[in-house]
Amino acid sequence: MKNFKDKVAVVTGGASGIGQAIVRALLAEGAKVVVADVEQKALDKALPGFASANVSGFVTDVAKAESVEALAEHVFAKHGACHLLFNNAGVAAVSCNIWETEVNDWKWVHGVNVMGVVHGILAFVPRMIASGEEGHIINTSSGDGGISPLPYQSVYASSKAAVSITTECLAAQLQSEGTKLRASVFYPSGGVLATGIWTTHRNRPADLPTKREVQPLPTPEDFKKALADKGIDLQFQDLDELAAYCLDGVREQRFVIMIGVDGAAAELHDRADRIGRAELPIDLAHIPAM
Repeated sequence: MKNFKDKVAVVTGGASGIGQAIVRALLAEGAKVVVADVEQKALDKALPGFASANVSGFVTDVAKAESVEALAEHVFAKHGACHLLFNNAGVAAVSCNIWETEVNDWKWVHGVNVMGVVHGILAFVPRMIASGEEGHIINTSSGDGGISPLPYQSVYASSKAAVSITTECLAAQLQSEGTKLRASVFYPSGGVLATGIWTTHRNRPADLPTKREVQPLPTPEDFKKALADKGIDLQFQDLDELAAYCLDGVREQRFVIMIGVDGAAAELHDRADRIGRAELPIDLAHIPAM
């Protein structure tokens, strides 16, 4: 898909952060965009800022199959098609040892990050295939899990590893079945990302509470400093530039959409070498203290 003009796009988690930047990039290309977000207040704040008649909002909890199904019904009833599906919504739990996590941490994070992608695929892909039109599914993963996990972010990292593998299987199936759809895994990259993921606890559902005192994730500045203490100097990545890069990846039908993917390849080779020696793949010397 080279031209996004008049194409129908759906972006989950689209009212803030990376999702919002993707919406802006799509609108600039002339696409019709449905912004799906779990927060009505965030939608109410974001939609006027897009200043486009080609954008609309729909409250969606991606962790609930019926909510994503309602989104798909709305999109196809309103626009008659979906050409671009960005399964982007995501949350993260507190950084700690696995034995200090809670069952509800796993239920919440995997419910949104993994099942949110699955729900998007189940609700949209059959309709997209049936339409007979070309389309693309873009699932947001993370280098933290999809490439190399930060061990103290085990809940989040494991969810993103699952997203990467799910997308790989989806992409292979879409091609082997001869459909007009393609799929990509999107790794937000290029530097430290100042997004809503750092305050994700604001959306933790009441039916999945935590017993611990609510401790927010470190700020982007804290994370940058922790990396710097390990000798890793990362700058902040502009989200609009990242979104434009993502759309270029879709245009070029890249399966992996990631700034600096060559560096990821080197890291994966190092992990593979460690596995080949039956060693722990994680390089303990480069774990930021969180």
